Amino acid sequence: MIDTHAHLYDEQFSADIAEIISRARANGVEKVYLPNCDSSTIPAMMALTEQYPGYCIPMIGIHPCYVKESYEAELKIMQEWLDKASFAAIGEIGLDYYWDQTFVAEQKDAFRRQIDWALERALPIVIHSRNATQDCIDIVREKQNGQLKGIFHCFGDDLNAAEQIIDLGFKLGIGGVVTFKNSTLPEVLRAVDLEHLVLETDAPYLAPVPYRGKRNESSYIPLIAQKVADIKEVPLSMVAERTTKTAEALFS
Repeated sequence: MIDTHAHLYDEQFSADIAEIISRARANGVEKVYLPNCDSSTIPAMMALTEQYPGYCIPMIGIHPCYVKESYEAELKIMQEWLDKASFAAIGEIGLDYYWDQTFVAEQKDAFRRQIDWALERALPIVIHSRNATQDCIDIVREKQNGQLKGIFHCFGDDLNAAEQIIDLGFKLGIGGVVTFKNSTLPEVLRAVDLEHLVLETDAPYLAPVPYRGKRNESSYIPLIAQKVADIKEVPLSMVAERTTKTAEALFS
């Protein structure tokens, strides 16, 4: 299995990252993709990818919650890195209206510009969307020229949103939320083909049941996969195989 989204460079893992990676490997997680947040997270992320080459794979981009007055300077740093190192995707990028709506115009501008980088370089994008899914979908639709691909990370919206995302050729990132008692995701996933899903943890956030509220880690991917298998009424091996194949094709 592949964890398509985990912040393993986060300081919450600094004391025991070797054990975290070891547990993930022991639980069948063969690769972890690391989304970036802003210029401050790049050094730790790149250090981890050097420590675990081919296992921890970096993306580059500015997370919408980090888009502030200085976003132009941040974008410039991202572009410089894009020119000098290899990245699997532009991410995580997008829109977040949950925490603060002061910089919505700047978030939209940064999102569009980073999508353009992805199109120029034939890279996928990994989208963070919180309380902003329709706006994210609309911007992707505006930019979709048949070449744009990627993941709506931490998908938790309704079937209408899922269908729009799938129609745009994008995948749904399914994480620990699917295991939560109050989640509406199971009914959405029953109506969605397995081919459109990839697995993720968003570690250290959003740990699946029975670890909800604790630090999340990549070794919990099988718990998410098992829940998807239960919802779809298929074997765990099928979920592992299909989601891995989808992730590999996307990040190739």
